[in-house]
Amino acid sequence: MRQLIALVSGALFALGLIVSDMVNPARVLGFLDVAGAWDPTLAFVMGGALVPMAIAWRLATGGSHPLVGGDFPGRASPVIDTRLIGGAALFGAGWGLVGFCPGPALTALGTGNAEAMVFTAAMITGMFGYALTAPSPRGI
Repeated sequence: MRQLIALVSGALFALGLIVSDMVNPARVLGFLDVAGAWDPTLAFVMGGALVPMAIAWRLATGGSHPLVGGDFPGRASPVIDTRLIGGAALFGAGWGLVGFCPGPALTALGTGNAEAMVFTAAMITGMFGYALTAPSPRGI
């Protein structure tokens, strides 16, 4: 049941990315170009996602366990360290340079977009590289 819910949720997320044109790197780069031809579309997409997420979060925190089993994840670490800052900077730099982040890039693979294929290959290579070199997880 959890896998089915994950599949439906992922498909709904991908559909939302496609409908809002967030699989188009030019749309994201236009949002980040605040000094030029700024495109506010991404702000509206993020704002539109806040309302249903706020409702879902409120409903989820009212129960003692998730509806489909398992446990709620623990609280995130409040520590702001160099790994967090470095990861956020690397994510932001990549997003700003090419206009893709992981979700839209994976969704754009279905369109045959060559840029999405290169980005995804580089992302997966980076994930494997990190897994091979990273210290053991810190209770995450």
